[in-house]
Amino acid sequence: MLNKVRYLREVYTDKLRLLNPLEKPRWGKMNPAQMVDHMIYSFQLANGKINVEQLLTKEDQVPRMQEWLISPKAMKENFINPLIPLDPPEPRNNNFEESIGALQNEIEDMIDFFAKRPGIKLLNPFFGELDYKLYVNLLYKHALHHLRQFGIEEAYIED
Repeated sequence: MLNKVRYLREVYTDKLRLLNPLEKPRWGKMNPAQMVDHMIYSFQLANGKINVEQLLTKEDQVPRMQEWLISPKAMKENFINPLIPLDPPEPRNNNFEESIGALQNEIEDMIDFFAKRPGIKLLNPFFGELDYKLYVNLLYKHALHHLRQFGIEEAYIED
């Protein structure tokens, strides 16, 4: 049975390989190569390679935000993330396949990070302290959001 972890580990990067790295998005400003860099950063937040110093969300809103993480509700189009520039930087790597491989490594590192540290929580700048399950839900929603941005529609997996 396909669950969110298996989707991220075994399906997601194959879907990214269907994209042209210079393809125009349905919304937003990132092309697929820039989006892959953005997702690498997101997984590095979840695998402990990038540490967050402060919560940007009001603390009283965190429980509601975390409830949303476990719901099937999708991320909104054109969400403005205050942590990234309005005009996305050029891709770090000119080889799209290598960037996807780097993303796959970050996905594996996130799974490994939590497997070696049962019960650990990491601070996310928008959603507060997240354990493995909540981070998987966030990154799964984030992955589907950006696939949708480039016309790849995926059915939501409940698990």
